Amino acid sequence: MISLLLIIFPILLMTEFALGNFANGFIALVNLIDWVKRQKILSADGILTALVVSRMGLLWTIVIDRYAPVFYPALCSSEARIIFNVIWTVSNHFSVWLTTSLSILYLLKIVNFSSLIFLHLKWRVKRVILMILLGTLVFLVFHLVLVSIDRKMWMNECEGSITWNTKSRDIVHLSYMTVFTFANFVSFSMSLTSSLLLIFSLWKHLKKMRLSGKGSQDPRTEVHIRAIQTVISFLLLFAIYFLTLIFSALNINTLKYEPVLMFCQIFGICILQATHLS
Repeated sequence: MISLLLIIFPILLMTEFALGNFANGFIALVNLIDWVKRQKILSADGILTALVVSRMGLLWTIVIDRYAPVFYPALCSSEARIIFNVIWTVSNHFSVWLTTSLSILYLLKIVNFSSLIFLHLKWRVKRVILMILLGTLVFLVFHLVLVSIDRKMWMNECEGSITWNTKSRDIVHLSYMTVFTFANFVSFSMSLTSSLLLIFSLWKHLKKMRLSGKGSQDPRTEVHIRAIQTVISFLLLFAIYFLTLIFSALNINTLKYEPVLMFCQIFGICILQATHLS
């Protein structure tokens, strides 16, 4: 069974690699052409372009990390593995937080609440998004430091060059997992809150339209229904990706779970691609 999975998963990974690069490349190209024509780019398009670039980087990192050492054994060194982990961490960080920023941007652009705090954020939407992205760099710096130390300790033990104190190794790994989980949990919580508020606002507006006599065949009613369905789909897909991220991180140092880890990575990538195509 394990051998069968080891055959199937690479096929799935390469299929997703090809489809993901095509879809993301197409989105980036369309936004780039539109940017050149207009001589300016909308906030949503700018975030989406950065998002698809980060996701392409994530795809390339996973595929190169998985298969390049077969052709270039030098890439099996501890230094190379740490570099791959650092690149993956950066790509995943921006992929997750740009997704969150996009959901917050849609909330502030579409929804109208009478709250003074909400109106204050709505009027300064670009500054809000910029501050969120800059603020998350704190998570990224801590994460990069801890992931480098954690991978270095683990690789040294695998190579037998250094035997670390078990307590020290556990403290470093626990710190890494804490930062990783907390950063992704904050991102998911913000996306969850934004999506639920957006769904509530759309549902409330849809209810008013129906009370005013507009039936289900009215074009604006259909648009609202499709918008609600899209937001719900995004929320479910992002929740699944969050769970696959955590599960992958929990098993990253456990070689006997290699097929499970590979499955989580492939499944997570598929889900991640679907979040902006849903």
